[in-house]
Amino acid sequence: MKSPLPLLMLACLCPLAPVSVRAGEEHSRHNILFIAVDDLRPELGAYGAAHIQSPHIDQLASESLLFEQAYCMVATCGASRSSMLTGVRPTKDRFVTHNAYAHKDAPWAVPLNTHFKNAGYHAISLGKVYHHKDDHEDGWSEKPWKSDRPKFHDSAKASGPRGDPIESANVDDAFYGDGDLALQAIKKLEERSADPETPFLLAVGFAKPHLPFVAPQKYWELYPPESIQLPQNYSSPANAPQESLHKFGELRNYNGIPKQGPVSDAQALELIRGYYACVSYVDAQIGKILQALQQLQLDDNTIVVLWGDHGWNLGDHSLWCKHSVYESSLHIPLLLKAPGFTPGRTSGLTESIDIYPTLCELAGVPIPHSVEGKSFVPLLRDPSRPWAEVAASRFGRGDSIRTSQYRYSEYIDSKGEFTARMLYDHEADPLENKNIAEQKSLQDTVSRLSSKLHQAMQATHD
Repeated sequence: MKSPLPLLMLACLCPLAPVSVRAGEEHSRHNILFIAVDDLRPELGAYGAAHIQSPHIDQLASESLLFEQAYCMVATCGASRSSMLTGVRPTKDRFVTHNAYAHKDAPWAVPLNTHFKNAGYHAISLGKVYHHKDDHEDGWSEKPWKSDRPKFHDSAKASGPRGDPIESANVDDAFYGDGDLALQAIKKLEERSADPETPFLLAVGFAKPHLPFVAPQKYWELYPPESIQLPQNYSSPANAPQESLHKFGELRNYNGIPKQGPVSDAQALELIRGYYACVSYVDAQIGKILQALQQLQLDDNTIVVLWGDHGWNLGDHSLWCKHSVYESSLHIPLLLKAPGFTPGRTSGLTESIDIYPTLCELAGVPIPHSVEGKSFVPLLRDPSRPWAEVAASRFGRGDSIRTSQYRYSEYIDSKGEFTARMLYDHEADPLENKNIAEQKSLQDTVSRLSSKLHQAMQATHD
């Protein structure tokens, strides 16, 4: 029998044609404010982190459905964003590294921005949405915009491969790129409010809390040095395979970070403080945009979604940065506020590729055949309803699934041969301190989860 893939790929291309919209229907469609935050882990007030000052995100969470168990597809930015914005699952050959391009890795897929533009939306990209500014550039109604503000206030800190890992400067918010981005987003909201007949998709991508941890001094002052603590799991998990650990090369490109071995405890504490300061800085910028949305009387007809492109290790498991299949690298914040739906919380397992089809359903836009995610609109209606059994993620040669109780991962070598596995029981060990994959009494569980993992990794278009 011939493979049906060519027909499927042909079907995927069909939605590239403009989507039919009945006369008079355009103005009744919901606008979409799409907020992406780089390297944001769900260590926020709304997620129970009382030590983090994130009042604006917390306020949005109180008006949204908060996803307690949402996961990225790949623990690195370019791959994660490409997967989410196409709604297509990653494989060992697709959406692999931070440098991934959606239009190169899945040229047959209909990206979110192109699809909504063709459906009559005015689609705008500000900041870091795709990893590459020119990725699916023609799918926006305007040329993608990025701030040209300097990375550092002190130019001396910019020396070296990537400069210093931190900066605290007595400057206004708009001195740095994310503050400038908020002002640009407000400007675009003002422009769109003058054209109520055309729905908009405004994608706003914040850079912080990505390294370097650079934020105005007032946000650093929210976190006195004596208040910062090292994580409880500041060591490698017991029985963890070597494949699961890495040397956090991303951080080592910054000045003052040792080229090998651990950072000092003092440096670790300062990095954690800087990350927190950047979270609060971005939170303030998000608050400005949400306030403008309300003042312009756009909030009642606008879907707001906020998501992190992947997690981040702040010394968890002795690691920094992302680039692993531990919970701390894969767990993301996800909030969705939609007109007509009651706020709440859900523990339903959700994958970032589910965002695309959900926005389609909420906006009354057909879901392209290329999209592999699953709309979670039913969870908006009933947050406690049964949902997915697993959420699947990957990085490098590691594949991983999360169930309500377990995180199970497998590793392969360059020839595709199995090398190691991990199993963590999140009911007994939520910080993943002990790998129990080889425990004899759990081999039936391991076998069952292994089958589910392999089933989850069989991507439709692989």
